[in-house]
Amino acid sequence: MAVKRRGRPLCEIETWIFDLDNTLYPASCRLFDQIHARMTQFIALRLGLSCEDALRVQKAYFREHGTTLRGLMTVNGVDPHEFLEFVHAVDLACVPPDPALAAALRRLPGRKIVHTNGSLRHAERLLEHLGIAEAFCGIVDIAAAGFEPKPALAGYHELVRRFAVAPARALMLDDIARNLAPAAALGMTTAWVRHAAEWAAVDAAGDHLDYVVDNLADFLAGAVP
Repeated sequence: MAVKRRGRPLCEIETWIFDLDNTLYPASCRLFDQIHARMTQFIALRLGLSCEDALRVQKAYFREHGTTLRGLMTVNGVDPHEFLEFVHAVDLACVPPDPALAAALRRLPGRKIVHTNGSLRHAERLLEHLGIAEAFCGIVDIAAAGFEPKPALAGYHELVRRFAVAPARALMLDDIARNLAPAAALGMTTAWVRHAAEWAAVDAAGDHLDYVVDNLADFLAGAVP
């Protein structure tokens, strides 16, 4: 279910902040494979590259700029809205319904907010597809963060400002361990929703992780007495 390292007891949490991709649905469904493929296609078309060269650029920008989008904006002057609309035009059929997660979210007290490096429309589509949209009171997407991706601080500060979040009473969940370091620095409790990808485990040995979660539905269900 979860490995507790430290942090505020779950019964004291008032605001629950969720990453979207590979957190609110399992990474094993491989939806992100579609997104990655469309990123490669976008780069190939926009920069006039072969698919192989486009993939190399995509990976280099991810390493050097935090997201492929940030690299395209910085180096190539790409309109972020155009990029996001293209790469998020994906088929959600591979994402399975999760009645246990939906039930756990309904029972979970407090506010639920999404904080994602994706677009608002992508988040809205996924939440509707999963049948959990009504559980959430708001979304902070990459545009709201000034297109500065997690773990840059802009999105975290906007989240706290927009929703008047008290960090000491908030918990953030993310599948990328390093994205939880700023949340911990702000005083939030953190939960790493881990999966098999090596890149998601970078900095997982740090002391900024309070909980390590293998099954999100079970973790949330266990938070309710």
